[in-house]
Amino acid sequence: MTALLEIRDLHASIGDKPILKGINLTINAGEVHAIMGPNGSGKSTMSYVLAGRDGYEVTGGDILMNGESMLEMEPDERSRAGMFLAFQYPVELPGVGGMSFLRAAVNARRKDAGEDEVDQLAFVKMVREKAKMLGVSDEMLKRAVNVGFSGGEKKRYEILQMALLEPTMAVLDETDSGLDVDALRIVSEGVNVLRDPARSMLVITHYQRLLNHIVPDFVHILADGRIRKSGGKELALEVEESGYAGIDDAA
Repeated sequence: MTALLEIRDLHASIGDKPILKGINLTINAGEVHAIMGPNGSGKSTMSYVLAGRDGYEVTGGDILMNGESMLEMEPDERSRAGMFLAFQYPVELPGVGGMSFLRAAVNARRKDAGEDEVDQLAFVKMVREKAKMLGVSDEMLKRAVNVGFSGGEKKRYEILQMALLEPTMAVLDETDSGLDVDALRIVSEGVNVLRDPARSMLVITHYQRLLNHIVPDFVHILADGRIRKSGGKELALEVEESGYAGIDDAA
């Protein structure tokens, strides 16, 4: 079976500073993997490198999606191939209407797949159905992208994008960052609804609390640019109880 996402001995730097120092990870279709680790371990760098963000140089290894290397792909090409990144801090886009933004993204994906574009009326109906599930109000949809949104609203809006784009590989970079308990529950419920045998997820988080809501199949501990330990969901509880120090020392 070909892995949906395969990371092979991945090394990456920012300028002259090495951040990722040999990541190996295989994610099969339908699996949810969690990456945990202390600050500065390389978690967010890993998500940005997967998405192809500028400023991060891959100095060794490879990233394969459905058996095809992604290293030469631009971020938009990776997105059309099925990659989705939910940012830790979603940016505001003043002057860019939310509905226009969402429809352009969906139709670009459909066009690339050889499907007909969605007309305005059908799209509004599609968005409202998914928005209701995620607690995204009509008033939020009328605003410019993320402008004036709270932290929880920005995260819900990103999961709405994910629901509409239907990626095969979703990377969630510290989705719990800045969320209160209620917002975390709503966002997590939205993510769980999107779990699918054909869709894989990589959930990057600093704290175990998110994994109480989005229960992973596998947990990996990242420290100093390498995966130091892997296990089941119980590994997250172990970290919550004893911290990362023991894992670092053992590694």
